[in-house]
Amino acid sequence: MRGLGLHVACAWCVSASLGFLAPVVSPMSAGRRLLARRGGVAAPLGATTAEASSSETFEFSADVSRVMEIIINSLYSDRDVFLRELVSNGADACDKKRFLSLTAEGAQEALRVRVRPYKERRVLVIEDSGIGMTKDELTQNLGQIAQSGTKKFQEALGSGKDVDMSLIGQFGVGFYSGFLVADRMTVFSKRDGQAHAWSSDSSSYSLREMTDEDEPIEGSSGTRIELSLKDDCDEYLEDYKLRELLKKYSEFVNFPIEVYGSKTTYEKEGNETKPVLSYDYETVNVAKPLWLRSPKELNASDYTEFYKSAFKMYDEPMRYSHFSLEGQVQFKSVLFVPSVLPFELSRNMFEETATAIKLYVKRVFINDKFEELIPRWLIFVRGLVDSEDLPLNVGREILQKSRMLSIIKKRIVRKSLDMFFDIQKNETDYDKFWQNFGKYLKVGVVEESGDVQKDLARLCRFFSTTSDSEVTLAQYVDRLKAQNRSKILFVSGDSKAAAKRSPVLEKLNKMDYEVLLLTEPLDELVVQAIGEFDECKLVDAAKEDLTDVFEPDADKDDAGDDELEAKFEPLFEKLTETLGKDKVAKVQLSKRLDQSPAALVQGAYGMSPMMRRYMAAQATTAADVEYQMYGVAAPTLEINPSHPIVTQLLDAYDDSQAKLLYDVAALTSGYDLADPADFASRVTSLMTSSSPPPADPSPNDDDDDDAAEVKEVEVVN
Repeated sequence: MRGLGLHVACAWCVSASLGFLAPVVSPMSAGRRLLARRGGVAAPLGATTAEASSSETFEFSADVSRVMEIIINSLYSDRDVFLRELVSNGADACDKKRFLSLTAEGAQEALRVRVRPYKERRVLVIEDSGIGMTKDELTQNLGQIAQSGTKKFQEALGSGKDVDMSLIGQFGVGFYSGFLVADRMTVFSKRDGQAHAWSSDSSSYSLREMTDEDEPIEGSSGTRIELSLKDDCDEYLEDYKLRELLKKYSEFVNFPIEVYGSKTTYEKEGNETKPVLSYDYETVNVAKPLWLRSPKELNASDYTEFYKSAFKMYDEPMRYSHFSLEGQVQFKSVLFVPSVLPFELSRNMFEETATAIKLYVKRVFINDKFEELIPRWLIFVRGLVDSEDLPLNVGREILQKSRMLSIIKKRIVRKSLDMFFDIQKNETDYDKFWQNFGKYLKVGVVEESGDVQKDLARLCRFFSTTSDSEVTLAQYVDRLKAQNRSKILFVSGDSKAAAKRSPVLEKLNKMDYEVLLLTEPLDELVVQAIGEFDECKLVDAAKEDLTDVFEPDADKDDAGDDELEAKFEPLFEKLTETLGKDKVAKVQLSKRLDQSPAALVQGAYGMSPMMRRYMAAQATTAADVEYQMYGVAAPTLEINPSHPIVTQLLDAYDDSQAKLLYDVAALTSGYDLADPADFASRVTSLMTSSSPPPADPSPNDDDDDDAAEVKEVEVVN
C-alpha cells in the first residue's frame, strides 16, 4: 500500500520517540554520512567490521487504526465498489470449495452468493456457500490487514500446477471496503463443523463461537457478512440499486448471484387480472462471459445478443473481433464497431462519460475509464478486455504504467483497424461507417504516427473537384499517376461549393487536374499530418509556389514572362503601397487565374483563411489571437494580367478601385473582410456612378397620355 508506506516513512521519528524503533545511531558529520555495504549490512563509510556487526535490524511498525482509516477513506474513490469486493470474496470462497470438492467424496453442494437487505434493521447481508473460515483463519484473514487468504490458498496449491480456478483476491484489503458504507461488520463463518462470529467497528474486533441465538449457516460450510449501514447509505437497502451494481461489477462471475427483492406477477381471478406482490431470491448474473469461449463455438447472433446486453446498445454491430493473446502478456478481448453513433457521443465527440472499453479481471468488472487501454479516437468502439495480469493499484481503480498496457493498446488498435479495412471492402457499409465515424479517424491521423497513421490515411475520404462522392487517397493517387503527375493538390473552403468556386482552381480545372476539397479545419490538420502518401506530396493549391504544376504555355517564352513582369512592376508597387504590408506581403502575376481578376494565396508557410478562422475561434482573448497569429505572413495578391480590370488599373490607377480589387479577391479566396462597411460603401459608390441618370419628365407628357386615351376610345367605338 503506497499510502501506508508514506505514512510509515513520515512517522519514522515519531515512532522512534515512542519506542517502536529502538537504539538510534548517533549523528555523524555531513562528510561521513555515506553508507557502505558490508556483509549485507549497511554501515557508515570507514566503520570497522566490529562496528558493523554491532548494528541492529528492525522491522517497520504502523499505527493500525491509522492504516484502517487510510483504507476506508483514501483507497477507494467510489463507495459502490464495496459490493464488488465482498461479492468477489464470496465467489473466491465458492471457487475454493469447488476445487477441493473435486477430490472429496459425497455429493457437491450448490455454490452461490446471496445478497439480502433488511430495511427495518438497516442491515445488508451478503452470504456465500463457499469454503468458510475456521477461528484461526478468521483471525489471520480478517484480523490481520493485507493478509490475503486467496493468495495463500494459491501459494499452497503451488505455482507449477495447472489449476482450473479463477480466484480474484490478491491484496487482502478488499474486505475492509465494507466500512465505506457500514459502521460495523459482523462475519459469521462455518467450516469443519465449527462456526464462529467475528465483529468489528473498524477500530478493534471481537471473536466468539456462534450460539443458538445466531441465525445458522446453511450447508456444511459458508460465510455470512452483516453490514450495519451508515445513516447516508439507505440506497443500498433498495433491491434495484443492488441489482444495478451487481450487473455492473459482477455480471460475469462464475457462480450465481442472487438478490432478495420484490417481484410482481399477475393472476387471473374470474374476469379480472390482479397483480400479486411476492418476495424471493432472483439471479442477476444470467449473462455468460462470451469472450472466454472459443470463436468457433459462436455465431453472429451470439455476438449481437452479447453486444446489446453488455453495452446497452440497440443497433446491430457492423463488425466484431474476438481474439486473445498468450505469452508474456495474456488477455482475451472482444471488440464491436457500432452501426450508429452511440447516443452519448452525439452531444460531445469525446464525451468523458462515454463507455468504450470495459476492463475485467477474472470476470469481475474493474472500470471503463482507462485511457491507457485505448486512444481517444477509438472512443466509439465498444468492447472489453479481460486479463489476470494487469498492474492494478490496491483499489483496483488505477492502471499502473507498464509494458503490458502498451502491448494491449497496440493489439486493440490493430484489431480495430482490421475491422475498419474489412468494412471498407463493402462500399455501402463504409459509406455509413464514414458518415458516423469519419471524424474520429481523422483525429487519429493527427494524433498517431508511424504505421497506424499510414493505415488511417488509407481509410480517410475527401471531396474532390472531379467526383460527386468522396474519394480515398489511394483512388486519387491511382488517377494522378495515370496522368504522370506527382502532387496531391487540395484547397480549403467553408463548404464543398465554396471550395469548388475558389479562383485558384480556374487554370487547374482547364488542365483537368483533380483537386481535393477540404471542408473542415480538421481536414487541413489531417493533410498536414500525412504530408506524403504513396510517394506523392500533399500541397495546398492556394500556396504561392506551384510553378512545376502548371503546364508551360507554348506561345510564350521566358523572355516574354520577364517583359510582362517588368510591364506590371509599377502596378505592383502602387498596389503594395495602397493596401499596406499588413494586408499583402507582395503582389505578383498569377499563373493559376483564368477568369478572375485577382486572388489571395499563401506563402510556403502561410495559413489558409479557414484555418485562420479556426484558430481565432479557439482563442479566448484578443491577446491569444495575436499570439497564435504571430509570425504568420500576410497573403500574396496575385493578379490576372489579361483581365480588363487589371489592365485598366495599369493604365489609370485609382486607389478606390485597387481596394475594391483586393476586397473581391479576399472574398472569393475565402478570407474575411476587416471592414465590411467600407467595402459596402465602395460597392454602393460604384453602383451609383455606373447607373444611368433618370430621364426628365416632358411638360407635354400628361397631354400625350390624354390623347392616347381618346384615340383608344375612338378605336373601340
